[in-house]
Amino acid sequence: MTEQHGDKAPLAVELAEGLMEGTDGRCRCWWHGGLPDYQTYHDREWGRPVADDRRLFEKICLEGFQAGLSWLTILRKRENFRNAFNNFEFADVARFTDGDVERLVKDAGIIRHRGKIVSTINNAARALEMVEEYGSLAAYFWAHEPGPEERPERCTKAALVANPTTPVSVRLSKDLKKRGWTFVGPTTVYAFMQAMGLVNDHLEGCCCRDEVEAERATFTRPV
Repeated sequence: MTEQHGDKAPLAVELAEGLMEGTDGRCRCWWHGGLPDYQTYHDREWGRPVADDRRLFEKICLEGFQAGLSWLTILRKRENFRNAFNNFEFADVARFTDGDVERLVKDAGIIRHRGKIVSTINNAARALEMVEEYGSLAAYFWAHEPGPEERPERCTKAALVANPTTPVSVRLSKDLKKRGWTFVGPTTVYAFMQAMGLVNDHLEGCCCRDEVEAERATFTRPV
């Protein structure tokens, strides 16, 4: 589980089993910490199934930028990243030049890590190759959705903290690396899977868990 933060916010009360009761009386996963923007992300985005290629590309790149940092840091810079990387339209990003790299390493609005910037441009080119082969990024990623037999019986804080990777995320990471993608380690890949709804890791008792499960039940898997 990588959706962590370092801010202090006495806006919610953490309960047993990793649940946090908000000021609205609803119980949620603990990791949003009661921070308004983080709680909104938890409620409206995290875990809800996504089939849009641009959003999938954006998320896996931003997870790469998160490595060694908190997701909250990236979330609060997300609009800056979108402006810097042409809204993560990967056909555009794949055409970025060395001049764009130099521009981006001077952009104080994003994480100015040269390796991660170069990785995003590289991965954009790899994404184009993947679309050529599979028809869409969504078709590729959703083909790696784990089956029920690969999921824990109960989704608890202890289970998430103890398992930042899974056998599926390890396999997916290895396959992406074989295809030339970078900054896609198994922990990064599992955080991507959690966020994009390939798994529902909202805790038992979280107010969003049943909502997300219902969305996953009616979601049309891309092929």
